[in-house]
Amino acid sequence: MNTKYKKGFTLIDLLVSISIIVVLSSTIYLSINVANSRSREVVRRSDLVQIKNALETYFAEYNAYPSTGGSWWGISVNGGSRTTSGPNAYIPGLTPDYITVLPTDPSGVTTGWSGYQYRSDGREFKLISHTIGPEKIPAAGEAFYDPARPTWAIMVCSAGAACNW
Repeated sequence: MNTKYKKGFTLIDLLVSISIIVVLSSTIYLSINVANSRSREVVRRSDLVQIKNALETYFAEYNAYPSTGGSWWGISVNGGSRTTSGPNAYIPGLTPDYITVLPTDPSGVTTGWSGYQYRSDGREFKLISHTIGPEKIPAAGEAFYDPARPTWAIMVCSAGAACNW
């Protein structure tokens, strides 16, 4: 009997190879998303600390924080679509003397209440970052924990009642 062997891949070989490639691709994709999420979180926390330092310097000079009349101001639509510098900045009077330009949230999202939001009555302030996505939200007792928004924001504040706004 004359048996012919065909050279090439069987259907099973192809399916196994494709399955392995899909599993490896999805693992890499998830790892990249986690790394991006962590880097955005580091940037957010750094931005909030940088702004808080500028606010404290402003307070030392004027004995008051830049006031928004007790309203929330931000880059986002619900925050008034403010800017990062000049008279329409989301923290009035802080640029360019105390900080060159106000930072924006690294996600770049400005819909709804997304991004950085600032509120002050002049005596106290609160600065928050509304996060979207799988970002790490601090637990009670951790730095940047927001008791008013425990599951979707991080914050810095001047202490007192402002921390509960």
